[in-house]
Amino acid sequence: MILGAATFLSAGRFLVRVDPPAHADAIYVLGGSRVDRWLEAVSLYKAGHAPVILLSPGGKERGQLALEADGIHVPSNVEIARDIMVSQMGLPASAVEVLPEAVDNTAAEAEAINRRARADRWRTLIIVTGSPSTRRAAYAFERVLGDEVTLIVRDAPFDDYDPVWWWTRREWFRSTFYEFPKLIAYWMGLGA
Repeated sequence: MILGAATFLSAGRFLVRVDPPAHADAIYVLGGSRVDRWLEAVSLYKAGHAPVILLSPGGKERGQLALEADGIHVPSNVEIARDIMVSQMGLPASAVEVLPEAVDNTAAEAEAINRRARADRWRTLIIVTGSPSTRRAAYAFERVLGDEVTLIVRDAPFDDYDPVWWWTRREWFRSTFYEFPKLIAYWMGLGA
């Protein structure tokens, strides 16, 4: 019973992996956050940790696809983020890119980045995601990138997830029980 309670209480700490920042070839911001994640990328870029930020385009909603079929463009969150980074935060346009292909999950993001990493011969990559998804994202990217690219995992600066007290707030509890099974599924080879 004590072991079970200890395992339960440590679930949040198990999910989180945050590495110290270091120089890299690129910073990749995973989808799933409207603002929080790319703010960390901007901070890392301005500190000189990488020369380029790549943003996940995420997936497209059916309504967005229907409007595009009619020739109507709806700016995505990532287009708005890129515009803010360049026009209001002073980053050079050449330093902020959006991945060209739509991706709808972490494994697809890792595959897309792998193609770019191999083409540009990256040796080190920083990825930015939410705190409770850091370990799973790291696993997904390391599984695809292998030993050829060193991975540095960072979490969003405004993500207030507490891995020690995760059961004390509803949103932290929900995040933990959303992420934990996904991490296990990835380890079992089921994560896609």
